Amino acid sequence: MDAQEIKVAVARQAAAAAAAEAPFVNRRDPALALGPDGRPARSRRAPIWADVPDEKWDDWRWQLSNRINSLDEVAAVLNLTDEEREGLTADDKFRVDITPYFASLIDPDDPNDPIRRQVIPLGREHQAFTAMMEDSLAEDRHSPVPGLVHRYPDRVLMLVTTQCASYCRYCTRSRIVGDPTQNFNSKDHEAQLEYLRRTPQVRDVLISGGDGLTLAPKLFEKILRGLREIPHIEIIRIGSRVPVFLPQRIDDELCAMLEKYHPLWINLHFNHPNEITPEVSRAVDKLTKAGLPVGNQSVLLAGVNDCVNIQRALVHRLVENRIRPYYLYQCDLVAGSGHFRTPVGKGLEIMEGLRGHTSGYAVPTYVIDAPGGGGKIPVMPNYLISYSDHKVVLRNYEGYITTYEEPPTYQRHDQATCTYCQNGRPEPGQSGVLGLLEGERMWIEPKNFEDVHARGNKEAHRLQDPSKWVPFGVGAIEGTATRSLPVHEGGAAEQLDAGERAATDTNAGVVELSDLVPEESAQRKATNGNGYGPGEEPRPREGEPTASAHGELL
Repeated sequence: MDAQEIKVAVARQAAAAAAAEAPFVNRRDPALALGPDGRPARSRRAPIWADVPDEKWDDWRWQLSNRINSLDEVAAVLNLTDEEREGLTADDKFRVDITPYFASLIDPDDPNDPIRRQVIPLGREHQAFTAMMEDSLAEDRHSPVPGLVHRYPDRVLMLVTTQCASYCRYCTRSRIVGDPTQNFNSKDHEAQLEYLRRTPQVRDVLISGGDGLTLAPKLFEKILRGLREIPHIEIIRIGSRVPVFLPQRIDDELCAMLEKYHPLWINLHFNHPNEITPEVSRAVDKLTKAGLPVGNQSVLLAGVNDCVNIQRALVHRLVENRIRPYYLYQCDLVAGSGHFRTPVGKGLEIMEGLRGHTSGYAVPTYVIDAPGGGGKIPVMPNYLISYSDHKVVLRNYEGYITTYEEPPTYQRHDQATCTYCQNGRPEPGQSGVLGLLEGERMWIEPKNFEDVHARGNKEAHRLQDPSKWVPFGVGAIEGTATRSLPVHEGGAAEQLDAGERAATDTNAGVVELSDLVPEESAQRKATNGNGYGPGEEPRPREGEPTASAHGELL
């Protein structure tokens, strides 16, 4: 070996050693996403804020101090429609405040942008609708002290502020939220804590508002400490949209404070995939690393997320960021939300398109927060009493009966212009129930079931052997049965044992009624469509497991 070969060998060994020592970087982790410059990825920034230094932009206090709310400020960022101008100039409008970060996510030229629709008021907000209520959930009626809602036996809602980072146009508590004259102070917080000290059946407290994460850090920690000093309070939950509107707020200091008060949970509020940005991914990563389980509560909103493909994309983005989809809410009957309301059938359609079509932990529970204070009612058979063309009748866990008024009009989601619908995930082989419902067969073979290459397999799976789909062992008894064969097999009745029947099915495939002569068709119907009379199906051979034992049938 000459000197050059030695140098090459040494260089290879050095390179191999360096590669072995290099730490693995998981680029699939959304919190580690990089931008084109190789630095942590960032979302779009509107041109009006292009010159703001990153250290200011990333300061949550700067974001709160520079929210936009007037017509001129919003018009400097977005190209407004006439109806948006009408909404922004209305004298009695619900409060408008939008962080620069969140405003930058809006397409300035698209009046139907899903983020835009959630925070920019429209003139139609002021249109009344049937069953509209100021306090649709009857929270004030269930408040033993100001700001504390005790509706359920073992848990309470603790409203600690009326202020938010930004204001959702469909807000359930718009009667008080955003109004500085309605805010809660330290005296109110102490009254809430005193009620909890005297109420030992309460084991779970949900902190909301407004949004508790907009409070001064020391004040918010004081509330957490007060709750943790009550022995019977087991769980503290935080409901917050701050990580959506203001992910900069989730910093190391906040997370270090929160993890002192475990067990602590947090539910966020994402309604659309566009809200989940690199900044959000990093914020949620901090929360999970601080030990907080993170969930999500969405509201079903017409023109925003009333589409199964949007909802599927949303839940997939959520679980990718370790956020568990928790609730999908029907929009409440609150003033200002009429144009956001969808029929309950739309929610059922979305749930039908999620269950089974994606992972179970990615499927939220679809609920209606019952008008009149009945609490959250799952929209499922045990709780759905009746459903007419204009009203849904439900009962809650107590047997409390309530009704939800359906919207009289609803503009259906436009699939032709929806990018999520146009690029929906294909599900090959997952269709067809004809024959199953008519009793002609006990199973559905997915499309291309026999084409192993179409399913991406190198060799046939054992379940792709058609003999596996013969319904042996279902109500079987000992003995043999007479089976009528199709005309193309000779039409003769034969005595077949279990093995011969399997071979016959393998060669003949699934027998269709159209393949039989009229006499045999009638006979087949009399024998339940499978050639055997009731109770004639044979047992498996000795020592041979039944298909049902392996979950291969039913």
